[in-house]
Amino acid sequence: MHEYTSMARVWGLSCPGFPEEVSRARRWTRDILRESPLAEDAELIVSELSANAILHTASGRESGSFHLALAVSPQVIALSVTDDGGAANAPKVEHQDQDAEHGRGLGMVSALAHRVVVHTSQAGHTVTAELYADTRPGGRPC
Repeated sequence: MHEYTSMARVWGLSCPGFPEEVSRARRWTRDILRESPLAEDAELIVSELSANAILHTASGRESGSFHLALAVSPQVIALSVTDDGGAANAPKVEHQDQDAEHGRGLGMVSALAHRVVVHTSQAGHTVTAELYADTRPGGRPC
């Protein structure tokens, strides 16, 4: 492979922090991953992470925004959502009571994804979920 080429393709999308932008983020993801067997899981993950950005951070305030990145290679689909910060705590998986109406989203993302990483900076948080295209026993991408 040439040193300046890669098998990975990367897309980006910036959205205003309005609730209706979550469906736009979902459609965008679905359109890019149209041929992938992981499209539905990716769409659900993007929906949850985008909604969390709007509900729990400055992304949902007037003039707020959130940003998506989608990297696709033959082995991995990596979905990242970056918020505008302003939350007291970094996103984390919470174990809620069975009757709780909120607080299960990141747990669902963790159940669907093979790996979830949260990066925190002064600008906000980036949550990245990785879906492996093909896993064999031991959970390693091939």
